Amino acid sequence: MDFYALIIGTEILNRRRNDKHFEFLSRKLAKYGYTLKGSLTIADEPNLIVSTLNWLHSLPNSIVFSFGGIGSTPDDYTRQAAADALSDGKLYQHKAAKDIIISALGDKAYPHAIKMANLPCEANIIENPFNQMPAFSMFGRFFFLPGFPEMSHPMILDILGKLDIVHRKIYRHTLTALCKESVLIETMESLPKDIECSSLPKIYSDGPRVILSVASDDETKAKNAFEMFTRLLDEKNIPYALQDEHED
Repeated sequence: MDFYALIIGTEILNRRRNDKHFEFLSRKLAKYGYTLKGSLTIADEPNLIVSTLNWLHSLPNSIVFSFGGIGSTPDDYTRQAAADALSDGKLYQHKAAKDIIISALGDKAYPHAIKMANLPCEANIIENPFNQMPAFSMFGRFFFLPGFPEMSHPMILDILGKLDIVHRKIYRHTLTALCKESVLIETMESLPKDIECSSLPKIYSDGPRVILSVASDDETKAKNAFEMFTRLLDEKNIPYALQDEHED
């Protein structure tokens, strides 16, 4: 599974609101041993939403959590965009969604809130314990959630609990070395493709430093890859400090 966050909201891009979805979703995925493959924040523009959903749908292993744009105001484009990108381009009144909205709001469901029951034909309801206004999913891969964190975040917990996620243990080793990043490049290039490796160079008044991190879901591979770097640094007499080894 490759997890993506799609955060829809011009108000985030123009800084009228701060995003809270990336931090929450990434932390919850980490409990399963996963990181987000990508996080996209885009404006409330129908064509942009459709093209982004088309691209995400083209990725065979993508699981998408989309936030925002499923309400009943004129700038809520996500329901129609989902129909355009993933279905036949039409919205249909979803009976279960209609019943939920009327049950929660009674006559106040009309004339606006009831529009939230208009969904793509393949849509399945996601219950909203906060105010009962339903969200929806498609194909077990796309989860269209409200933009309000107090609504969407409990839904995420429920969705993750129901997905067939194989828990992974990630073994990570990290050090800080008193050298330039270039010293480590050849060793980085020689690593097996299934080893995650990252380096973060910094320049201080007393010289360069680099934070190196190696990780794998195979404990032995992670240890062996990390030792390639510690041997190199020892051979070159480059000082380094190990950070606490931990299992993600």
